[in-house]
Amino acid sequence: MEVKSVREYTDAPGDRRRQTRSSVYHYLYETREFCTRQSLAQALDLSLPTIYQNLTDLVDAGLVQYAGQSQSTGGRKASGVSIVPDARIAVGVAVTENRLRFSAADLRLREIAYHKVAHTSRFQMEDLGDLVAQELERFLDDCGLDRGRLLGVCLTLPGVTNRAGTRLLSAPTMHLHDVDLEGLTSRIPYPTYVENDATCSGYAEWFMRGDRENMAYLSLENGVGGAFITGGTLYAGDNRRSAEFGHMCVEAGGLPCACGKWGCLEAYCSDWRIRDTFGVSLKEFFDGVKAGNPEYSALWRDFLFHLAVGVGNIRMALDCTVVLGGFMSQFLDPYLPMLREFAAANDPFERRADYLQLSVLRSHAVPLGAALHFIQEFLDTV
Repeated sequence: MEVKSVREYTDAPGDRRRQTRSSVYHYLYETREFCTRQSLAQALDLSLPTIYQNLTDLVDAGLVQYAGQSQSTGGRKASGVSIVPDARIAVGVAVTENRLRFSAADLRLREIAYHKVAHTSRFQMEDLGDLVAQELERFLDDCGLDRGRLLGVCLTLPGVTNRAGTRLLSAPTMHLHDVDLEGLTSRIPYPTYVENDATCSGYAEWFMRGDRENMAYLSLENGVGGAFITGGTLYAGDNRRSAEFGHMCVEAGGLPCACGKWGCLEAYCSDWRIRDTFGVSLKEFFDGVKAGNPEYSALWRDFLFHLAVGVGNIRMALDCTVVLGGFMSQFLDPYLPMLREFAAANDPFERRADYLQLSVLRSHAVPLGAALHFIQEFLDTV
């Protein structure tokens, strides 16, 4: 079946017709239950002929499909209808100082392919751009991804970008300051966008949860970052530095941070602290903690203590759910009770820290969150 472009689909005549078609598609997108033409008509208060015509348009556009039949109580079974999740795909690329992570996702943000590759950390931006473009094409080829369905490629960086996503203003873990990003994106022959890594993963977490509550997201990766979502909108702040939780002070005069200051949350709660201290992988470290290694256990307890200080500060400032994400969150399940205990001990208002939760997206949250940029852009146009 030929897949129409977004422009071909959204430029159909008639605002009212487009709005009706959008309502039909978004109802199907949001629902997780078996849906028929009759139930659509009832839910949207539209006539069956109107539903039929709009479904025909959506099926012709390759965005909706008839799938399955209802259980009959007598008479003819009704056909079900649903969106086509892989009618479009998007790719997210998480760029850090030592590796690239690629995720391809369908319209429901379900990961359909993943790849990572190591790189040397002292690249010029143009060299890094060449590598990203080369590895992206290899990723698309190796995973058999249809470029005709590709909405775009969003790249994330562990730093602050300008509003247009054209300059990297500061990235301490990459030792970069005020860098033009054209060299990173110009070799990619698809729509591109650049965003902060924690901003992307935080919004993806909110998107996947579906509860639409206010949420502060704390990302634990090579560095520590975050995002704050309120009313369904990312709050960026006056200088796009909102939720830089990694650089709040949790220990005055404490450990040195890559930003040049002392006592930052990132200095205590990034994976580099573990790697630099013991020279082991995270898996080896947590195996050692589980086995009772006293040095590993002491550092981990200190890690959790300072993490709880940071979490408590976020809760006190924003008074909302705090979600821990990033690839380090996959190791936190056994320690969540202890972490909540530490956080509650410093809270004058609550005796329990049930507001503290672990993410539903774990190790691939950043590149998946990046892919969401173009998925959301597409959904806004349907």
